[in-house]
Amino acid sequence: GLFWWVRKTSLIENAFLRAQRTLSKKTSLTRKLDAMLLYSGLNRYIPILNTENWILLQLIFSGAVILIISTFKIALWKGVLVISVFAAAQYILVSILIGGNYKRVDDDLLKFLDFLGNYSITSGEITSILYQISGYLEEPLRGALEECYYEAQTFGDTSAALLSMTKKIQHPKFAEVVRNIEVTMRYSADFTILVNQSRRSVREHMRMRQERKSLAKEAWVNMMILGAMTVVIFMTVESLVGVSVEEVLMGTWIGRGCLMGIGVILLLFYRQVRAIDR
Repeated sequence: GLFWWVRKTSLIENAFLRAQRTLSKKTSLTRKLDAMLLYSGLNRYIPILNTENWILLQLIFSGAVILIISTFKIALWKGVLVISVFAAAQYILVSILIGGNYKRVDDDLLKFLDFLGNYSITSGEITSILYQISGYLEEPLRGALEECYYEAQTFGDTSAALLSMTKKIQHPKFAEVVRNIEVTMRYSADFTILVNQSRRSVREHMRMRQERKSLAKEAWVNMMILGAMTVVIFMTVESLVGVSVEEVLMGTWIGRGCLMGIGVILLLFYRQVRAIDR
């Protein structure tokens, strides 16, 4: 009985360790998706939306498409196309939301520092001041500052609450300002110096961002020109060969492969343009 119990306990422990390792791998694989949902703010409007539910949605949608094409004898590639377009549309939507939040943080950063400079700050009341400032700012900064205050009040660790806030906002300058606030608070340094230095740093960041926005506009124009040229080339080929381009692209595996390749190139180009615009 004792040996059986020891063996059973060992099996349970090994199974638990294997499950823990699997969950750790899953967390590392889905970390980027976690960050995208957090930075987009979608889970603020849809509280039940998390990485697991997002993946479940993809599986349900893909399963429904496969069921439909198998029931109605539709070509497999059409189902793959629908699933790919659905995934690409979600990526574009999330990236647009992330970009919008990034811009709002950009617009609020100087206002945040101006309000911060109006207070006589001591280390013990920094999160209370951040909470008061939050009422004058837009999302996502407003929510992040409020959560920082509540976290500090609940757990009594102001430094941890400040550093945790930097992970909720995708903006390097904001993260830099908050980390400097935490260091200044920890060593009881002069907050006035911090605010003045941060203002200069943020103004330089905004100047550089204007330059990047000009580059991004040029890239958008180039992307539109590329798309228009692709359409012109297809129309020219169609007139020369006398065969419908639609039939070639949609009716042959080579055409479908080319179409998918064009879609991937455009998506990668879009991703690069979004990166430049930040």
